[in-house]
Amino acid sequence: MELTSGINRLQTRIRTSRISREFGIDTLAEHLEGYLPEPAIARVRAAYEFGERQHRGQFRKTGEPYIYHPLAVARILAEMRLDATTLIAAILHDVIEDTDAAREEVAKRFGKEVADLVDGVSKLDKAQFHSREQATAESFRKLMLAMTRDIRVILVKLADRLHNMRTLEGMTAKKRASIARETLEIYAPIARRLGINSMRQELEELGFKNMYPRRYEVLRRASQSVTGDRRSLLREIEETLSRALAAEGIGAIVKGRRKNLYSIYRKMREKHRRFLDVFDLYGVRVIVDAVDECYRGLGIVHHRYRPITEQFNDFIANPKLNGYQSLHTTVMARGGIKFEVQIRTREMDQIAESGIAAHWQYKLGEKAGKLGNLDAEEWLAHLAEMHEGERDSLRFVDNLRMDLFPDEVYVFTPKGKIIRLAKGATCVDFAYAVHTELGDRCVAARIEGHLAPLNSQLQSGQTVEIITAKHARPNAAWLHFLKTAKARTGVRNFLKNQREDKAQRLGERLLDKSLGDLGLSLRRLSRSDIDRGLAEMGEPSLPALYAAIGLGRRLAPLVARHFLASDAPVAKGRRAKPLAVEGTEGLVVEFAKCCHPVPGDAIHGQASLGRGLVVHRFGCAYSTRKGSSADRVELTWADNVTGEYDVELRVTASNKRGLLATLTAKFANADCNIQNIVFPESSGALITIRFLIDVRDRHHLANVIRRLRRINAVERVERS
Repeated sequence: MELTSGINRLQTRIRTSRISREFGIDTLAEHLEGYLPEPAIARVRAAYEFGERQHRGQFRKTGEPYIYHPLAVARILAEMRLDATTLIAAILHDVIEDTDAAREEVAKRFGKEVADLVDGVSKLDKAQFHSREQATAESFRKLMLAMTRDIRVILVKLADRLHNMRTLEGMTAKKRASIARETLEIYAPIARRLGINSMRQELEELGFKNMYPRRYEVLRRASQSVTGDRRSLLREIEETLSRALAAEGIGAIVKGRRKNLYSIYRKMREKHRRFLDVFDLYGVRVIVDAVDECYRGLGIVHHRYRPITEQFNDFIANPKLNGYQSLHTTVMARGGIKFEVQIRTREMDQIAESGIAAHWQYKLGEKAGKLGNLDAEEWLAHLAEMHEGERDSLRFVDNLRMDLFPDEVYVFTPKGKIIRLAKGATCVDFAYAVHTELGDRCVAARIEGHLAPLNSQLQSGQTVEIITAKHARPNAAWLHFLKTAKARTGVRNFLKNQREDKAQRLGERLLDKSLGDLGLSLRRLSRSDIDRGLAEMGEPSLPALYAAIGLGRRLAPLVARHFLASDAPVAKGRRAKPLAVEGTEGLVVEFAKCCHPVPGDAIHGQASLGRGLVVHRFGCAYSTRKGSSADRVELTWADNVTGEYDVELRVTASNKRGLLATLTAKFANADCNIQNIVFPESSGALITIRFLIDVRDRHHLANVIRRLRRINAVERVERS
C-alpha cells in the first residue's frame, strides 16, 4: 500500500513538473510576445498572480495544482491569437465559481469587461434549483445569453471544455462518459456552428474516445491497418498535384490528412456502412492564393483523376452557415481508391480552422466583440430571440440542440435569395427563416410553382414561395413537424401571447362578475382602490392581474374583496349575471372531460390552477366532489356560441354482423364526426359501444340520439 502511494506521489510530481514547464506563466508569456504588446502581457501576468493566490491549495482530480487548468485554457486561446482581455478571463474563469473572489473584486482589479466574461462562464448555484437537470439547463442558458452579448464567453468555455476533455483520466468511467456525451451533443456542435474546425475535431475525437472507448479502439486499429498503402498513395497524389499546379503557374500548398475517427464512425452509423466501405479515410487539401485559382485548380484535379460527379460541393458559391468556404470533390485514384480533395484560399483555410476567431477585430476605437462573420452575428441574434421567446430552460436547451444541426439544405426565395435550413426542414421552417411575420401568416406554399402543404420537406435547389392570409394564425400541430429552433420558438411564442391575451380578457370578465356580486364594478373602482388592491396582492398592473385570474392562478371572488374599501359594506342579496361562455376562448377555457358540456346544457365553472376556467355540466358529480364554493363561477352560454364540442355516447345494441357500419353511417348522416370508439373487452348477445363524437349544441346531439334509436338493433342510447 505504501509503495503504491509513493509511486502515485512520484507520478504526480513528474506530471506537475512537466505541466509546469509546458503551461507555466513564463511559457505563456513567451508565446504572447509574438503578437501582444508588453503592457498587455503584464496584465496577463497580474491575472495569473491573482488567480494563483485564489486557487492556492486547490488540486484537480489528476493531482496537479488547480491553477494549471486555467493556464492551459489561456494557452489554447493564445494559440488562436486572442486578445489580452480574453486570456485574462480564461485565467480567472473559475475564481468566481470556485473561490472566495467576488465579481466586484474581479471588476475592480481587471475591469468590467473581464468580470462580465468570467461571470458569463461561471455556473449558477445548484442549491437554488429543484433538480440537477434544471440547474445545468439554467447555467447553460446563462452561458448562451452571455455569448450573445460577447462571443468571447463561448470561446473561453470551449477552451475550458477542451482542456477538461484532455485530462479526464482522473474521473470515473461513468463520469467520463457523461461529460463526453455532453461534449458531443452540445460543445462540439457549437464549435462546428462557429466554424472553429480545429477545436471541433479534437472535441469530437476525445468525446468519442471517452464515450465509446471500445468502438474507438476498434476503429483506431482498423484505421492503422490500412494506413501503409493509403499513405504511400497519398504522398503520390500530393506530388502529382503539386507538379501539375505549379506547371499552370498556381503556387499551392498540397497536404494530405486523415479524417478523424468520430467522423468515420458517424458516417458508418448514419449510412449503415462497414468500415471498409468508408472511402474517404484520407483526403488532400489544396491551398491557393485566390478564388479563381480554386476553380482552375479544380479543373487540374479533374484532369488528373476521374471525378465522382455526384460527390461535388461548391461551398465557395454557397458557404455553410458557419462561414466555411471550400470546393469539395471526390476523385478516383489508382486501384479504384476514392479520395476527397478540398480546394480553398489561405483566408478560407484560416476561417475553416479558427472560425469566428479568425474574424476577430481589435483595433483602437472599435467596439470589443465586433465580428466579421455576418452568419455568426445572425445566429447570435437568433439565440437572443430564442432566449426571449422560450422561458423554460430545459426546452431552450432542446431547441438549441435542434439548431446545432450538421446537415443543411439550400433553398431560394422567389427573388433568388438563398435560405439555408436544417436537413428535413419544411415550408413553415422556411417561412420563419425569412421573417417571423411570414411564418405567423402562412397557409400554404408553392414549391417550384406547384402548390404544396406546409409540412412538405424541402430539398436543396428548390424555389419556395409562401402563401399567406391576413387572418391566418400558427397552429400548435405544426410543432410536430418543425425542424428549426427559430420556427418552433416562433410558434410557441405566438401561442403563449395568444393565451395571455385571451387570459386577460377572461380574467377581466371574471373579476367584473365577482365585483358585481359585491355590488361593485370595474368602472366604479377608484384609482386609489385599484392601486391599493394591486399592492396588497403584489401584482404589477391590472392586465397582469387579469391574466393571473384567467389562467387560474388567482380566484376572482377573493381578488374582488381586495378592491373593497375597508369601511365599504358588502352588498347583500345581490347577484350578478352569470358569465357568458362564447366557445372561442381557446386555451384559457377548458371543457371538462368528465361530463362533456355542450351549448344548451346548464353549466358552471371552476377556476383551476394553470388550466384557467374549467366548464362543467350542472350537477357533475366530479366537480361537486373535487371543487369548492370559493372557486365556483356561474356560467351561461352566449347567444353567438360557436364551434364543435365533445360528447360521449354509450350505445347498447344486439351484437349482429354489420352493426358498427350501420352506426357509423347514422353518425355521418347526422353530420357528426367520430373521434374515438371503445369496444367492450368481451361480447355477448348485447354489447355496449362507447363513441366520442363532435356536436354543435344540445339540439344537434338530440338529433343524433333520435337517429340512433331508430335502428332496430339498438336497445339503448345514453349520454355518459
